[in-house]
Amino acid sequence: MITIDNLTKRFGARAVLDGVSFAVRPNEFACITGPSGAGKTTLMHILIGAEAFDQGSVSIDGVELRKIPAHALQLYRRRLGIVFQDYKLLWNRTVAENIAFPLEICGASDSAITARVQEVLTQMQLEPQANVLCHALSGGEKARTAIARAIAHKPMVILADEPTGNLDPEESMRILHLLKDIHAAGSTIILATHDTHLVDALRTRVIRLDAGKITRDSVGTYHAEKKEDAPAHAAAHHAKHATHAHKHAPAKHPHEKHGGKSSVKIISTSR
Repeated sequence: MITIDNLTKRFGARAVLDGVSFAVRPNEFACITGPSGAGKTTLMHILIGAEAFDQGSVSIDGVELRKIPAHALQLYRRRLGIVFQDYKLLWNRTVAENIAFPLEICGASDSAITARVQEVLTQMQLEPQANVLCHALSGGEKARTAIARAIAHKPMVILADEPTGNLDPEESMRILHLLKDIHAAGSTIILATHDTHLVDALRTRVIRLDAGKITRDSVGTYHAEKKEDAPAHAAAHHAKHATHAHKHAPAKHPHEKHGGKSSVKIISTSR
């Protein structure tokens, strides 16, 4: 469980995050959305322990992030899978070597690394690129390599910051299906994105940030689906039938007094 309570982060006089509070349950898929400058990336940096904050608290399974000693922070990060906005791949190493890197840091055996790297290459559809240096990859291949490296050590939580930001729609949908598969396998995913098509296709929990504040927290598409206003709908319905009745009503005799009974029933649409 990740719990964020009254989180505030300022850069000078500007509050990039202003009293942000929410919790993410195990095996949940949450999208953090909002315009550029809303605070999405700052929030992700705080969650990985790379950015300090001014007030509030961030707790992971009941342990407050601020209280984790510096020497233990790396152990905490090993429980995370991180996909950075600019990928931060090891550009002079191959795809396979990038995927192996977190496993080496965790002290896995050579045989375990070989087996896991092959498994992830297959899962991320990167087998043909296994021995290609990362600087030679396409945008989609870089994104999939970054995700592959993030999941290699089977982390509890995946934090992905704009993984489809520079990809075409087809490649974005490919990433979408891979993320859904990772989530279905049991991972908790927090995805920061302004990709409307990605969020619309996921239809999962959406937490929207605007000027550092949460303005929405609900399940659905990128733009909150508005419920039809019942009174307005009813008024339009009655107006339609009133017009229909007026058209088919018998014509009033020219000598009929205004005080007489009319055969047309007027239905008021005013509230």
